[in-house]
Amino acid sequence: MHKTKLALAAVALLAVLPWLQGCFPAVATGAAVGVMAVHDRRSTGTQTDDEMLEWKVRGVLPERYREQSNVSVTVYNRRLLLTGEAPSAEARAATEAAARTVDGLREVYNELAVGPVSKLGSRSNDSYITSKVKARLVDSDQLSANHVKVVTERGVAHLLGIVNEREGRAAVAVARTTSGVLKVVSLLEIIDEAETRRIDDQLLGSRNASPASAADDKR
Repeated sequence: MHKTKLALAAVALLAVLPWLQGCFPAVATGAAVGVMAVHDRRSTGTQTDDEMLEWKVRGVLPERYREQSNVSVTVYNRRLLLTGEAPSAEARAATEAAARTVDGLREVYNELAVGPVSKLGSRSNDSYITSKVKARLVDSDQLSANHVKVVTERGVAHLLGIVNEREGRAAVAVARTTSGVLKVVSLLEIIDEAETRRIDDQLLGSRNASPASAADDKR
């Protein structure tokens, strides 16, 4: 129980770091982001591309529907997830069509619901559910929580990430048994366990290498 509370507190802190950048030295935020990056199976280049793609998708969303919509844009490994609410089926389809015009996306998952914009209380509850899922992933000791991106909308937990089959099953099981989760949508990319080990070893090795050893590798 104590470990779960610590994990939940850590996940909650990481979730609010973007809001605290103006309050703390940049080096503190950078250190926390660095820890997250070490455990991310995407290359740093792909992570940057994902952030840029999110920005580009938000920029092309249909202006005529924006006031009546609540569209959340998440890109992981160049795969786009659209969640939230659109005022009509037409708006939902138009939002997806606009998003698909952005170059660089590998896949688009349209999980927008047709209906009124969710209330602030509902969104706050979704954020809390996401924190609980992430904390329970940490507590499970079956995979790194940073290998799975959790996006919750209206109690539906969407999972993205790069995992092997064993890790994928564990992530889905954790999400399904988390209080408040009504449904789990798995969009996880499943790769061989040997491949996950290779990626982890490569990323950790390159990020732990000293400047001198990195220079030697290039000779």
